[in-house]
Amino acid sequence: MAGLRRLDPSAVAALLRRRWNGHHRRWLDGDGTWPLSILLHPPTERDTTRDLAGVRDWIEGWVAAEADPERPGELVWTERQWPGLGRQRLPERLVLADPAEIAAWVAERARWAVACERAASIRALLAPASKPLAAIGSASPGSQASASEQERTLRVPRHDPATGPDRDRAASAEQPPQLGRHFTWLAEAQPADFGRLLAVLRWLIEHPDSGLYVRQLPIPGIDTKWIGANRGPLVDLLVQQRRVQAAEGAARHTDLHRLAGLRREPDLMRLRILDPALRATVGGLGDITAPVEQSASLPIQPPRVLIVENHQTGLAFDDLAGAVCFMARGYAVEPFAAIPWLQGCPTHYWGDLDTHGFAILN
Repeated sequence: MAGLRRLDPSAVAALLRRRWNGHHRRWLDGDGTWPLSILLHPPTERDTTRDLAGVRDWIEGWVAAEADPERPGELVWTERQWPGLGRQRLPERLVLADPAEIAAWVAERARWAVACERAASIRALLAPASKPLAAIGSASPGSQASASEQERTLRVPRHDPATGPDRDRAASAEQPPQLGRHFTWLAEAQPADFGRLLAVLRWLIEHPDSGLYVRQLPIPGIDTKWIGANRGPLVDLLVQQRRVQAAEGAARHTDLHRLAGLRREPDLMRLRILDPALRATVGGLGDITAPVEQSASLPIQPPRVLIVENHQTGLAFDDLAGAVCFMARGYAVEPFAAIPWLQGCPTHYWGDLDTHGFAILN
């Protein structure tokens, strides 16, 4: 039946839930065209004649929805003059002004409000000199919805390769921070954690090259565990802040220490000296764990080097003339190039016979 096409409040809520799931992150970044108009497909006289009770329930459902503060928006009514049923007043379309009204329809009002408030705080901190983002949810010029539109296509900014690199960099500098990808964190983080995030961002922005270890940061409530648990949003927001400041690609890396100007813990290498004669040159030490720079300064010149992927494999070696053994480096093999006494030395790699082992060997 054609009458089945009409949308009641529950059907509209389901439609808006699908829209919310697909687009709320982009809405947080100011995307979307508003207002959004949803055609309710009111019944014809023929439909109404066939299903008087159903149409009556449908109208009453919309009357109740119009009075429900949890279902905001403008309900537009239309009047129809039918030959058999006379003048009838029917709900025709629902007009939603902004994402906040959609959030209310899908029981996300509180999360949306918290995410918007926190996003505004972050934008103010990261891009104080950039142009303010248009109020989220406000209607754009010329965005008046047509009554025949069921769903409005979202406006997605597109990159124009013809603009050239200089124009792209300028646009990057003016673009407000993109926070939609962090919607869940912004909406659900505990107030104390959000306060810590702002405090960390503010301090790192004000001290871009402190050279401190993470545990040295003079910020209450911040330690290495907190940094580790919140590294994702922290790194991404710092990258965006650096881009705003420099408008260049220098901050595109995602290494927190480099990005924030923090000191990294030394890269420790564990080395066993299997040759008794070589051990004698370093005071008899046979099992050494030291930073790469100190390992590179050892006064040894072994004729043979072993690299093994497992600690216990390395510990199981007996004395072996002319040999040293590095243990459990994984993919971190680049530092070997900084050890001068390894240059030109025959090297044997002993790793797992799997894709990771071959990748490390390669």
